[in-house]
Amino acid sequence: MRLAIAYDVSDDSTRRRVYRTLESYGAWKQYSVFELDVTRTERVELEDRLESLLDDGDRVRIYQLCANCTDGITEIGEESEGEASNVI
Repeated sequence: MRLAIAYDVSDDSTRRRVYRTLESYGAWKQYSVFELDVTRTERVELEDRLESLLDDGDRVRIYQLCANCTDGITEIGEESEGEASNVI
């Protein structure tokens, strides 16, 4: 399943841990936004890992993208080095 994940984390060290966790599952797309292609099992595992990292006031939003949604994605501008998607 394809997911778009956005996060708002205030503490720098927590934000780095969230970033590294998400990076292990998919591609960083923009500041605090990732796209992932995961199985249902991986999604549950990811949600558990993220929940264990977050402090009071931190937020993570997970959007499941259907095939029609992903077909409608438009990217404008150049992709920076190091931002190349590992999502197939």
